[in-house]
Amino acid sequence: MKTVGIFHVLVIAGVLASAICAAQESSPQIPFSDGRSIFAPGAFLQADTADTNVEGDDPGSKPQSEEDSRDRIFYPGDTERPKPLLRKLALNIVLDEKDIFTSPFHANRHNALQWLIPLAVVGALIPNDRRIANSFENSSGQVRWGNRISNIGASYTLIPIVAGSYIYGAWRDNPKQREVGVLGAETLLDSLIVVEVMKEIFRRDRPDDKHPGHFWAGGSSFPSGHAIETWSIASLLDHEYRNKKIVGITAYALAGIVSAARIAARKHFASDVVAGGTMGWFIGSHVYDTHMSHLSHKHESFIPMIVPQTDPAKRSYGVSLIFNPGDGR
Repeated sequence: MKTVGIFHVLVIAGVLASAICAAQESSPQIPFSDGRSIFAPGAFLQADTADTNVEGDDPGSKPQSEEDSRDRIFYPGDTERPKPLLRKLALNIVLDEKDIFTSPFHANRHNALQWLIPLAVVGALIPNDRRIANSFENSSGQVRWGNRISNIGASYTLIPIVAGSYIYGAWRDNPKQREVGVLGAETLLDSLIVVEVMKEIFRRDRPDDKHPGHFWAGGSSFPSGHAIETWSIASLLDHEYRNKKIVGITAYALAGIVSAARIAARKHFASDVVAGGTMGWFIGSHVYDTHMSHLSHKHESFIPMIVPQTDPAKRSYGVSLIFNPGDGR
């Protein structure tokens, strides 16, 4: 049995747990561009507690910090400072995995087709996987070029792209690019955890293994890691740049080429890449919808936000209803 996948998952889980434990502090104050500030839910609760302690019997005591797992949005202020960034990133990945692995239990008539269609396609492909694989020439040149092209979707290719987006955003003080980098990192880590767990569950032999296509034979074919990672990033970019269609088209085209190349390289069957691509698309969409910052997306049209306002020094508290008008960006 291959233990590399389990080792990767355990290492990532350990790192995330350590990061969360090390960052058990209240959510930081988050500045607006015009100098105003908001508090994430956990910080707002602590600010209220801190104000209460001003008149308490023990003014030197520290208020208890209170985490709020619902505070899952990456605001621009979060992505420019390491502590809130790492704290939210670690916590959100844990929450993502909980959502992903419990999602089958939340299926209903509104999202039934999102489950049934991919399952039907993958189910139809599995009995025909070997016939589809054998329909290719399967020459040494085909396998060699398939491997080379599929390197576009390898982790060592995608990680620098994601990191580069964040570095560029930090250098140019561009919250949108920082967000793409942060959400891209979260998407890749979510995809890596999911695919390694799934591989260990199904243990399907690859086309070039001893028992090609057999499940629970000790292999790591199902689903395709390259497909889930490239399609998750493509989905994220398509959502981030929904007003720039060329970005989404290019990203999906590259993801499709990588998926086809994994079949040509005899590393995966057709059902492997379809399953991986489908899961990747949903992961990218989930990360964007759950964690995007409306404050850095001015192209979103009139998004209402209820923002708590607090000034402990003046003992004033309140809320504001803020709209974020779109400017077509």
